[in-house]
Order: sequence, then C-alpha cells, then structure tokens
Amino acid sequence: MTDAAKTQVKKPLYLGSKILAALKYLFLIICCLVVLIPIAVVLIGSLKGTKELANTTVFTLPETPVFENYKTAMFAKDIILSFRNTAVIIVISCLGSIITGTMTAFVVQRFKTYFTGFVKGAFLLATLLPNISMQVTVFQIVNKLGIYNTMLAPIILYVGTDIVSIYIFMQFLSQIPVSLDESGIIDGASYPRIYFSIILPNLKPAIATVLIIKFVSIYNDFYTPQLYMQDDDLVVVSTVLYRLMNATTIQWEVVFAGIIICIIPTLIIFLSLQKYIYSGLVSGAVKE
Repeated sequence: MTDAAKTQVKKPLYLGSKILAALKYLFLIICCLVVLIPIAVVLIGSLKGTKELANTTVFTLPETPVFENYKTAMFAKDIILSFRNTAVIIVISCLGSIITGTMTAFVVQRFKTYFTGFVKGAFLLATLLPNISMQVTVFQIVNKLGIYNTMLAPIILYVGTDIVSIYIFMQFLSQIPVSLDESGIIDGASYPRIYFSIILPNLKPAIATVLIIKFVSIYNDFYTPQLYMQDDDLVVVSTVLYRLMNATTIQWEVVFAGIIICIIPTLIIFLSLQKYIYSGLVSGAVKE
C-alpha cells in the first residue's frame, strides 16, 4: 500500500476518533450542567431577600447578599436538632453494618456449604425485590416490635437491609488468600481470632468504601425517617427540609439556605474521600 493510500485510511479514522472525543466531552459538560445549575439556583436564592427573590429571575445575582437567611434556617428551623439525630443514626447504623456485613461475608465467602449457597441466592433474590412492595410487612413488624416513632426503627432497617455492603465485603474477601486463614488455624487461632486479627485488618479499604456509601445513602434518605419517625423531635436532615417546604408561610430564601447548609457536610466528606469509593468499587473486579 502506498503512502497516499495509508494517509486516506488514517484520515477518516482520525476524524472519527476526534468526533467521538468531542461528543464524549459534550455529554460530560451537559451532565455537569444538569447537576450544577440547580445548586447554583438554590445558592443564589439563599442570598436574596423575600421581595428580591419574588421580583427577579433565578439567575439574577443578589444586589446585597442576605446572610441572615442562613442564621434563620440554622437556629429557628430545627436544623441543629436534625444534624444531631442524623449523626446518631449514621454512627450506629454504620458500625452495625460493618460488624454484621464483615461477619456475614466472612462466613459466606470462606465456608463453602449448601447453606452458604442458599444464603447467596437469598441475598440475590432480596436485591431483585422492590423495597416499596415490602413496606406494609416491614411496617407491621416495626410496629409489633414497639420501636415505631423511635430512632431504633431506621437504625435496624439500615443495618438489616445492607446487602450491597455484604457483596462489597465478599468481593474484597475473595482477594485475601485463604492461606492466611490456614496459617492462623495451624498456629492455634480460632475463627473469631482469625476474623479480628486477619480478616478485619485486610478489609480496611472495603470498610472505608462502605462507610462512605452508607453515610451518603442514610444522609440523603427521606422515605424511612418520614415513615417511621413522626414526632417533631425526631427530625433528620431530609425531613426537616420537607417540613420547611410544607410550613404555613413558606420563606423560600430560608428553605434555600437550609438546603445549602444540609449539602455542605456530605459534599465535604464525599469530595475528600471519593477516591476510596472509586477504588473500593473496582478493586477485585478483575483477577490477574
């Protein structure tokens, strides 16, 4: 093939790759705008007064920023109480998920029996069932246990339905050599000792991944707290924002300020620890 023919072949291929790259970046830009524009609108609205917010467009910058909205939202609308309740639920739920998830994954991954195969199948079936279809039964169980209208109800539900975390731990456990367990058994270690001394230390990346994912999911969850915690002193971040928007007189600038306040903690944690999420989710996906 002559040099001219090679050039003609390479030119369409080069042009096609450039078009694909341009479309890829265009799609990414559109996705970023879809995410960032609502946040920008809320941030701009939170810095306006009531009259200015009503008489200007959503993209009009405030003439004079009104930071009093943030003070009103923070101290007059139970946001501090919601942060406290959310923190208690997140800490207890995350600890419970780590303990139950790692123990379940250790048993299912390391002990190959018909029972563990049945458990894996049950977990897979549970992930296929829509949550809304089981809420009547779950509500009846929670009510019979006497934990309705308490923080214990969402905590138990968050810990007991954490199947995704179990699969993440199982994925990491498949990368830990079984020879480490066998060495511990030869040295006289029991299975609880193997779990605490060998399995848990090697699962630190998976634990970090699960903690971050669990934090974000619980922090943003609205349905469970709204259904199982109806008392006014049991508000969490998501429900306090809902109550702000359903007040008799809605001050949208205060609602916007409350939204920004509630976004800040999860945004800081996610941006600072996002590398653990991505590395944890793909680790062990490909075996060398």
